[in-house]
Amino acid sequence: MAGLLGLAAVFPAQAQAAAPPIRLALVETMSGSFANTGEAVFRNLLFAVDRVNARGGVKLPDGPRRLELERYDSKGQNEEALSALRAAMDEGARIVLQGNSSAVAAALIDAIDKNNERDPTRQVLFLNYSAVDPSLTNERCSFWHFRFDAHADMRVSALMQGIKAHRELKQVYLIGQDYSFGQSVLREAQRQLGILRPDIEVVGNELHPLGKVKDFAPYASKILASRAQAVITGNWGNDLTLLVKSAREAGFAGTFYTFYGNALGAPAAIGDAGIGRVLAVADWLPNVATPESEAFYQAFRARFPKPAEDYVHLRMQMLVEALARSIEKAGSVDAKAVALALEKADVTLAGRRGRMRASDHQFQQPLTVGMMDRQGAPGVKFDVEGSGYGFRVVDTIAAERAEMPTTCNMRRP
Repeated sequence: MAGLLGLAAVFPAQAQAAAPPIRLALVETMSGSFANTGEAVFRNLLFAVDRVNARGGVKLPDGPRRLELERYDSKGQNEEALSALRAAMDEGARIVLQGNSSAVAAALIDAIDKNNERDPTRQVLFLNYSAVDPSLTNERCSFWHFRFDAHADMRVSALMQGIKAHRELKQVYLIGQDYSFGQSVLREAQRQLGILRPDIEVVGNELHPLGKVKDFAPYASKILASRAQAVITGNWGNDLTLLVKSAREAGFAGTFYTFYGNALGAPAAIGDAGIGRVLAVADWLPNVATPESEAFYQAFRARFPKPAEDYVHLRMQMLVEALARSIEKAGSVDAKAVALALEKADVTLAGRRGRMRASDHQFQQPLTVGMMDRQGAPGVKFDVEGSGYGFRVVDTIAAERAEMPTTCNMRRP
């Protein structure tokens, strides 16, 4: 059973009775070894939903309606996620949010496509904030699916800007989680290295089980023995934290090029060894030095003040903003009407602008690359999770530079 966690705004009792809330179903890992990632996502979406409700909710012809966020535990498994989807639909949800697994995302897309074709009276939208397997907006694209994160190839391309300029780098080690996303990161990294830096030798290229490795010491030993100067990884959650911790303990002194090295325990695990050596690519980082960005970050930290809760992503805020505005534009919560509005979404928040590309439903936004440093160093006003380490911005890739072509041939209802 889902835990109902709607955020209250002040609505007249009659309006509440006449206009029920708009239910958002978060299907995510809320238990097990990756539970921290699900909880972190929940806080981000909660903050965004709170903001919409605080301004009166979503304005529709029959009156304002607040958003309600419900959580369903997928346990990180496809079958559990599909069961959660069915439960959410049975309880009236028509907007599903998920992201912390591309394999789960693919399963949800298939199920939602079939449901929406079979039962037009219960059509569902799927908003994806983190599942970054490129195929999801390429050959597996769907009219009902919208991705708000840059896909893996886009993130690899952003990291490659630094690798291209790092001329003394000659040997790299590729390691990732053995599922669709992890495989795509290593495949694309090797492809782009061959184009941009054919002089670099890939001295290791391996995958490991997702969420099952408790001791990364053997992997760290292989990285050290390979004499790699850098590691490229798309690992996330405990798989990233344990990897970098083991590498540090083994004596690895090279650079980590990461997708997610800026949060969920990784900076604290790396410690001083990461200063000037760990890069992370993101849609936004807290040390983006603009007044709008700082005000946004400070507001989130005021809402969630514990160091362990310091995990904020602007794209998740933009997702909820785009959804709320698209419902208002559609004048309805009908899934098809909202989808048609959402594929034209253009949102500015905290000084950053993003737009949805209608051809494949891939959100286009700037990307930011940060280098780990000690809090208080130039450009590092804010640390991460109370660790004393933060990320200074070393490169900003404009949305036009980050954009990549798509092979999507979308089937429209």
